[in-house]
Amino acid sequence: MIEKDKFSIAMVGQKAIPSRAGGVEVVVEELSTAMVRQGHQVTCYNRYCPGVDQTAKEMQGVRLKTVFTILKRGLAALTSSVAAAVLAALGRYQIVHFHAEGPCAMLWLPKLFGKTCIATIHGLDWQRSKWGNWAARYLRLGEWVAVKCADEIIVLSASMQRYFWEEYGRKTVYIPNGIRPMAVRPPG
Repeated sequence: MIEKDKFSIAMVGQKAIPSRAGGVEVVVEELSTAMVRQGHQVTCYNRYCPGVDQTAKEMQGVRLKTVFTILKRGLAALTSSVAAAVLAALGRYQIVHFHAEGPCAMLWLPKLFGKTCIATIHGLDWQRSKWGNWAARYLRLGEWVAVKCADEIIVLSASMQRYFWEEYGRKTVYIPNGIRPMAVRPPG
């Protein structure tokens, strides 16, 4: 049983934590461990990543679950997001926190099951030249689903906040990526 004002939260969209592979993974790891320290129960649904040790079931109080993943270019992120969204929708979570536009394409599913859904848009990935036409359209779909279904959207820059307002008339919460203060040694 969770105390009043404490929540059970599922994280969806990261490759895997613990990891420093990318910005999403860093944010999810830092956010998840901070939320556990505040007394919340957090489960991270990780994508299966070959070559990464994913045998741990817990990290600093964060529950780790590896989801079904088809290891084929273009399908790994999609299949792991679908699997994680299904598990989060059926799980005993009050909040499901999606990270990045692609995974947000499945945000409607936990929402359909009455979950509070948060989307953090780390960047407008569909604009990146590395994505082909199909992938860019899927990422844009995820953005649209987040706009229509998310209870709250978090963006990491003021320009993204302006974009969501101008493009969709959707208010967002601007929380810039923070950097933990580094220890500074005195000179000499």
